[in-house]
Amino acid sequence: MNVFERHLTLWVGLCIIGGIALGKLAPGLAQALDGMAITVNGAPVVSIPIAICLFFMMYPIMVKIDFGEVVKAGRNPKPVLLTLFVNWGIKPFSMFAIATLFLGVWFKDYLPGTEIVKDGSEVELYRSYIAGAILLGIAPCTAMVLVWGHLARGNQGLTLVMVAINSLTMLFLYGLLGGWLLGVNQMPVPWQALLLSVGIYVALPLVAGYYSRKWIMKTKGPEWFRDKFLHFLTPVSISALLATLVLLFSFKGETILANPLTILWIAIPLTIQTVLIFALTYGIAKWLKFSYEDAAPSAMIGASNHFEVAIATAVMLFGLSSGAALATVVGVLIEVPLMLFLVKVCQRTRGWFSK
Repeated sequence: MNVFERHLTLWVGLCIIGGIALGKLAPGLAQALDGMAITVNGAPVVSIPIAICLFFMMYPIMVKIDFGEVVKAGRNPKPVLLTLFVNWGIKPFSMFAIATLFLGVWFKDYLPGTEIVKDGSEVELYRSYIAGAILLGIAPCTAMVLVWGHLARGNQGLTLVMVAINSLTMLFLYGLLGGWLLGVNQMPVPWQALLLSVGIYVALPLVAGYYSRKWIMKTKGPEWFRDKFLHFLTPVSISALLATLVLLFSFKGETILANPLTILWIAIPLTIQTVLIFALTYGIAKWLKFSYEDAAPSAMIGASNHFEVAIATAVMLFGLSSGAALATVVGVLIEVPLMLFLVKVCQRTRGWFSK
């Protein structure tokens, strides 16, 4: 592991602090950057600065993928079926149950008050926080999981296959499950938001990686690609991840500082949900005798969330200042540190799996 990867948790912590400080010390700059976004139905769906950072985070991973291995991975349906079962058969319902238990029962007295949501109705705040948690629970990750799989040294071909399948299933199941769990009649499916985010965050770096790899292999040869080009790219992905964190927390730092205890109460059930889904999927993968390279990304894609889509949907349904939108922001807050911890868990338990 290089110096970035060895001390990544430290860099992440510093970037979170730096991002919050930037938002506090230079709020005009943070607001200007946050305002640079592609909107759908009035809701910001794709932040242009974050999209640029995510491209440089994803491209070095995509360009390393041997698409012959992707074809091979697609011939083994077990990891894909496990991921689909956990993501759509367990995760939405466990999130609903955990969020309701913690936010609607145990922490309810710590979350008083009501709010007026986008449609003009008045709701209790704890219900709005539960709604935000549900929106996170029904949005499996389709981009950042490639980073987690890469750091855990998983099968990137399989990860890419699962990302593609999750992107398609989200188009059909996100609105269906969300509408049922939220109890919202005819919940609008964010088709444009889903397609746009998948296209920019996944398809664009995928196409760039595929064609540039093909061209470099043809003109420079595999040795130059492996020894020179990949060596140059090694720190790019992690550097882009850290820049993304600075931007995210400069945009949302004021919200976090203004609601520290509320952030804590929301973070607890979200953290429990993430660890539970990871442990469940990882345990089933071991029981089914998966290789480590298949087990790690299977568990990662279930544990992580597509928080960009969750935030966009919360804003579209309930408004930018709603409790639901705040809950999805907490998803951003805990996502990276928690997933880095789970990457370390994977690395240290590699010996549990057969070769």
